[in-house]
Amino acid sequence: MASVLNVSAYLFTHIADPAALRDVLRERALGAGLKGTILLAEEGINLFLAGAETAVRGFLDDLRADARFAALTAKESWSGDQPFGRMLVKVKREIIRMDRPAIRPAAERAPSVSPDDLRRWLDQGHDDAGREVVLLDTRNAFEVDYGTFAGAVDWRIERFTQFPDAASAHRDQLEGKTVVSFCTGGIRCEKAAIVLREEGVDAYQLEGGILGYFEHEGGAHWNGECFVFDEREALAPDLSARR
Repeated sequence: MASVLNVSAYLFTHIADPAALRDVLRERALGAGLKGTILLAEEGINLFLAGAETAVRGFLDDLRADARFAALTAKESWSGDQPFGRMLVKVKREIIRMDRPAIRPAAERAPSVSPDDLRRWLDQGHDDAGREVVLLDTRNAFEVDYGTFAGAVDWRIERFTQFPDAASAHRDQLEGKTVVSFCTGGIRCEKAAIVLREEGVDAYQLEGGILGYFEHEGGAHWNGECFVFDEREALAPDLSARR
């Protein structure tokens, strides 16, 4: 029986004191019996948590009571077992490393496309303006190998810090098209879409990432599974775990 609630969530928001917040969140998570990982940086928060439903929802509610995290939304899935071995709270330079400090989604996001709009574009073969839609997978190559959207562009990057240089090298391939960048939960494509737009590409980010798309549209136009960074390894489009 799938009784463990798994959530992933992130928010780009200014945190002046991530080190001070670390101990507070760790104590709160441990007290609730949760396991997983929380990353904190001046640019925001990124978390993966699992535990009893009431404990997970209570932790998120308490977090949103802080004005800095009021807009936090979470993607949910269920498992029969706890997919994490311990509870870690870490302070990092970035919650998703790109090594481009000028890219700051908290200051200005790139435009997004909802899962249902993307599904409609893919069904009809073009966006609402009649332009070709290019799906750009911003994940690492080994993740893409588990599954991706049909026909998606994959630059075979080995780590996300390589993305800006790849975008510069391939910008001509994307010129004049509507580009939708996507990743597991949305955090990488937040930064990726900004980089692409700085390169002059008409880029959008998939709201909620692949997991958000699975939640709303299932496996339409998707081939395979979605790799996740826990002991479940990969999720099917119905958000069930491989193991």
